[in-house]
Amino acid sequence: MRAIRFTAALIWLIPICAVSGSLRAQTAGDLPDSSLTPGAVNPDVTAANIHQTICVPGWTKTIRAPASYTNKLKLEQMRLRGITGQPSDFEEDHLISIELAGHPTDPKNLWPQHWAEPWGARDKDATETALKRLVCSGKVSLSDAQHAISTDWIAAYRKYIGEPSNH
Repeated sequence: MRAIRFTAALIWLIPICAVSGSLRAQTAGDLPDSSLTPGAVNPDVTAANIHQTICVPGWTKTIRAPASYTNKLKLEQMRLRGITGQPSDFEEDHLISIELAGHPTDPKNLWPQHWAEPWGARDKDATETALKRLVCSGKVSLSDAQHAISTDWIAAYRKYIGEPSNH
């Protein structure tokens, strides 16, 4: 059943990709395909140790994957997903951000996200930062933040930040 749905989705996407050449035409709502990018968490980070890990300023720099890895993965994922356009129009983004204890290198947690507005990478970055602040202040649990960002980061933006004024 899953293979049939995936094949049908590819048949639908191919003509749109060929005409438009952009991720915007391929995705409804600018969310990654959950069958390709379900998200993955960093097993070294738990709710019990967030104040020694994600809540420490600069901690993400200590675990961030090198650009050589993410750039190569971005090109592979763009090819496999039929995404055309310039690689520089996309960032290889963590579905569950590493500032919310997402896995830094697992391909199941990484996807090529467009920079273009509305609902581009900058909006998702704002959502990640807002959720991290809420987690570190104890207002939102780590698991709730991870669930919100991995299931529908746009809904999380609206819930925790509000309606964007620039869209």
